[in-house]
Amino acid sequence: MFRKILRILAAFCALTLFASTALTQADAKAPAPSTKKTGKSSKSKLVDINSASKEALDAIFPGGDTSQKIIDGRPYNTKHDLVTKNIIPQATYDKVKDQIIAHRASTKKGSSTKGAALAPQK
Repeated sequence: MFRKILRILAAFCALTLFASTALTQADAKAPAPSTKKTGKSSKSKLVDINSASKEALDAIFPGGDTSQKIIDGRPYNTKHDLVTKNIIPQATYDKVKDQIIAHRASTKKGSSTKGAALAPQK
């Protein structure tokens, strides 16, 4: 009985040693958090095409009347709607897609008509 307990204890110690060594090596191989900027903009710097001012849109789409076309075509469900609604060409979209976002307009809780459509009629 004593030998069996001793074997289990030795196996447990070996397993613990192996696991701690593996975790230490995994931590050493993990890349350090980088402070380098990637090509994409942070979410705080993205321009919302559904609510941005003409000046903010002019900064991204210089020249022409593209920013006014964007304002006239609002609201957009996705930023790709600029291409599907023929506001800008695909090549222009590919250049600016990392700078823009399209937040959907939120509906007020009291103005929702979904509940009224599901209510039984008398």
